[in-house]
Amino acid sequence: MEQLITKALTSAFLSIDEGKTLFRELPLASLMWVGNEIRRKNHPQNIVTWIIDRNVNITNACVSGCKFCNFYKPVNNDACYITSIEEYVQKIDEMHKLGGNQLLLQGGMHPHLGIGFYTNLFSSLKKLYPTLRLHALGPPEIVHLAKMEKLSNREVLEQLVVSGMTSLPGAGAEILVDRVRREISPVKCSASEWLAVMEQAHIMDLTTSATMMFGHIETLEERLEHMVAIRQLQSRKPAGHKGFLSFIPWPFQDEGTVLQKKSGIKNHVTSEEYIRMIAISRIMLPNIQNIQASWLTVGKETAQLCLYAGANDFGSIMIEENVVSAAGAHNSMNADRMQQAISDAGFTPRLRNQDFVLQ
Repeated sequence: MEQLITKALTSAFLSIDEGKTLFRELPLASLMWVGNEIRRKNHPQNIVTWIIDRNVNITNACVSGCKFCNFYKPVNNDACYITSIEEYVQKIDEMHKLGGNQLLLQGGMHPHLGIGFYTNLFSSLKKLYPTLRLHALGPPEIVHLAKMEKLSNREVLEQLVVSGMTSLPGAGAEILVDRVRREISPVKCSASEWLAVMEQAHIMDLTTSATMMFGHIETLEERLEHMVAIRQLQSRKPAGHKGFLSFIPWPFQDEGTVLQKKSGIKNHVTSEEYIRMIAISRIMLPNIQNIQASWLTVGKETAQLCLYAGANDFGSIMIEENVVSAAGAHNSMNADRMQQAISDAGFTPRLRNQDFVLQ
């Protein structure tokens, strides 16, 4: 165990078996200490970052049918919508008043909205708000558009960037193991397709992040396999390119989902397990600088403890969030409470942008 801890502290790549040993056998305080020591080497200034943005959903119509999602609607459902420019203007103006300048633009994989729709949308928003940052879509949407339009992932990304996309979220990763994906999101892109999109984004030096939704049908080994896939892709990014700037693990929210209702799958992730996942994320991902604690899904107090287990980022105040909250995540935070939570935990809050440039 001492040899494993020493190996982790040198930022060496641990194997899945080594990560599993640390996760299962180290006492919580010891695992937190290892994660915190690695964090301090990467971020010695005692700063915890946060961001103001707004998650606006382009559409709720989706063909993916993910069993963990309560947000989407079948395409012909009367409740389907496509957000209008007028609604974007209202939401962006509200966000600006709160100090934000970034939209997290996501939504369903609509079968009738081709790439022209998205390039026109992004161009229109940038014409109205030239400095607005568009943190938009995700690998599943890129794969979906590429197949619809018979284009490569690179061609889709290039068109979106030209029209105004600033960065690519790590959405739709769930667990990057096809056994899991076939069960919980059978229509969504495969693990290799998700990684292939991100590889092209890294070659283009497009800012990206990576996520992991856990606590449903996956095993611990599969969580670690997910991290190793992220780590390996990050190690292949061109020198000097940004690659994955952050990793955000968050527990499955089960309220009213198909996984819960039809399969009895519930979120059993305790606060201790989540803190362990933050620590092992920092340990297994030494080449990703920023680890985010998901206060939205685990609450303020657990997220604060994560700052002593390897996390250095508190994420967004989430002016608007409709997807995870539809499955039971009801925590909320404004800018003052976000900064107070970070300060109360013993750190200095610093506002950032998506490139982790301090504001």
